[in-house]
Amino acid sequence: MNAKSGSKEADKSADKPMVPPPNAAGKLHAPLARLLRPLVRLCIRSGMTFPALAQLLRELFVNVAEHDFALEGKEQTDSRVSLLTGIHRKEVARLRGAGAPVHEAPAAVSLTSAVIARWLAAPEFTDAKGEPLALPRTAEGDAPSFEQLVASVTKDVRPRAVLDEWIDRKLVTINDADEIELVEAAFVPSGEDDGKWHYLGRNLHDHIAAAAENVAGAPRFLERAVHYNNISPKLARKLEARSRELAMDALKTANREANRALAKDKGGNARWNFGLYIYSEDADEEGGAKEGGKDGGKEGASS
Repeated sequence: MNAKSGSKEADKSADKPMVPPPNAAGKLHAPLARLLRPLVRLCIRSGMTFPALAQLLRELFVNVAEHDFALEGKEQTDSRVSLLTGIHRKEVARLRGAGAPVHEAPAAVSLTSAVIARWLAAPEFTDAKGEPLALPRTAEGDAPSFEQLVASVTKDVRPRAVLDEWIDRKLVTINDADEIELVEAAFVPSGEDDGKWHYLGRNLHDHIAAAAENVAGAPRFLERAVHYNNISPKLARKLEARSRELAMDALKTANREANRALAKDKGGNARWNFGLYIYSEDADEEGGAKEGGKDGGKEGASS
């Protein structure tokens, strides 16, 4: 639901600490192993081997050290990058300047997100409850229509082309009155949609970046969770369903307010992302003891 996205992330090189806190690497080991486990599972499931992942990490270590940890007014040398990363200086020299992986959203993903965000937010395209209206293909005057919706976001793509693509991707359906209805599946990229890979990288990046900033200094970003352990699978499913309703309400509200604010915004290079996640499991999928322990009592907390 991102109707206006920035193209570059802010350069934070000037305020990066050069000397890590005592035992910081040791404290990072356990949470990092837990964080990486589902990503390693995804790598294996997707066919990415360890050598391929190791090469990617090597390139990222060099790129981050080169750009994010440069000293103001001083040239970043191969020796210093080698010292920061532990990668041999000859390898650093080979990898420097290769450029960081590109995080730009594919054009089709950006357009789809922008049009859906407007359909969910703009008052002319929503009902009294804030739900997206069923839209005719075209309409007279200022009456809302799918053609008007697409044209309000871009005039570079024909509304018919967007409609045909969305029908093929099952993002919309045509009802008996020949009106176009947005389906709930449009809120989340499907398994057949390449956009899911873009959102995987963007959303996880922003979540981890917020958490990392909060751990490194005074908490700046809201990054909280409510969690309960040792509950029944039935209650877990009930809580998951209810939290899904609450999350969608929050996302729709934030989207409507952001979309309204865009009309008065002068534009710039800042970026904002508001995200939510829900997770539950019936068995230990993390390769270790669960929080609270198998025999522990029911417990809950906000963290």
